Amino acid sequence: MALLESLSSGPLKIAVIGSGNWGSVIGKIIAINAKMSYIFDENVHIWVYEETINGQKLTEIINETHENIKYLPGIQLPPNLIATPSLKDTIKNANLLIFVLPHQFLKTSCETIKSFNILNKDAKAISLVKGLYVDSNFLPKLPSQMISEILEIECSALSGANVAKDVAKEQFCEATIGYHTKDSALIWQQLFDTPFFKINGVPDVSGVEICGALKNVIALAAGFCDGLELGSNTKAAIIRQGFEELRLFSVILFDGILEDTFFDSSGIADTITTCFGGRNVKCAAEFIRYNGKKSWDEIEKVFLNGQKLQGTLTCEDVNKIIQMHNLYNIFPLFDMTYKIAFESYPASELINTFKIKQLRRIKTFEDCTSSTLPSILKQSIWQKNSKI
Repeated sequence: MALLESLSSGPLKIAVIGSGNWGSVIGKIIAINAKMSYIFDENVHIWVYEETINGQKLTEIINETHENIKYLPGIQLPPNLIATPSLKDTIKNANLLIFVLPHQFLKTSCETIKSFNILNKDAKAISLVKGLYVDSNFLPKLPSQMISEILEIECSALSGANVAKDVAKEQFCEATIGYHTKDSALIWQQLFDTPFFKINGVPDVSGVEICGALKNVIALAAGFCDGLELGSNTKAAIIRQGFEELRLFSVILFDGILEDTFFDSSGIADTITTCFGGRNVKCAAEFIRYNGKKSWDEIEKVFLNGQKLQGTLTCEDVNKIIQMHNLYNIFPLFDMTYKIAFESYPASELINTFKIKQLRRIKTFEDCTSSTLPSILKQSIWQKNSKI
């Protein structure tokens, strides 16, 4: 059943699965929108992994003070965002499921939801999860695919240049929704879009998600540059190489990837902001400053206050795929990033990999992708010129 048809039974009920800093920010945005729209039930339930802080349960703190003091301190949350410690109660009767979890917890959470056997038959999901998985054939599987397969529901994806603390402060930014059906995209856009958080849409779920996953691997490499105290020229070159490998990884291993996705917020914009202000770049720089004497787990504990790195796990998964399919020559930056992160290679090898005497191959016209004018803009220009 289409989501719009579900409205005949009443406003759409919303469940947010995950309550870290990004989950809390997203919960804030959609609770505000739900309150102002007849389409959505005004009460938004957010699943909170129960913790005790200063002798009080975190869910009680959130519901009483309307602040997630552990993961999003100092930001006021709407009263209609209801923290719920039970995953079953959170998703009960929900039409819209928003997954905002560290990707290592997604499969277990989906299997738990499946076991409840109460999921609304017309439910739709959207993944804000960053990461990928490796299947039995050593091919990548994306969070939306896992959600769809386990729960047997349609799953879209949202990703973009969205550092959580800046979005929480309502600083202007954009995000991209990758969708399967336009009806679903329109519902998701109405749920997420605000004047400070503008939503674009592309019919490319895989492209949006793979950009969101691999930009964190690029951020590790960018962080290594920071740890080595290299300049902006070098860091820009590493980011460019990383983004080219991201693009190649996408088109080699997935069908139907759109070039437009790379130029939306989910693509180059997210890569830029993650490489200059995200948790992965900061922790990678510290990893180099400690000269490998502190593990990634130790760095997480010191710098992330309970949050999890996604870049290191994704880097390991990407390496499995590169190794199994012998793709080292195509992905030299991803390969060296893994070796520095996990095999004790000196960080200087990141740059030495590309400082070679041989001339690079010059691209021919056949190697390049021609730019095209979007049909809606082409039509608009043609109509305008026809009146002259």
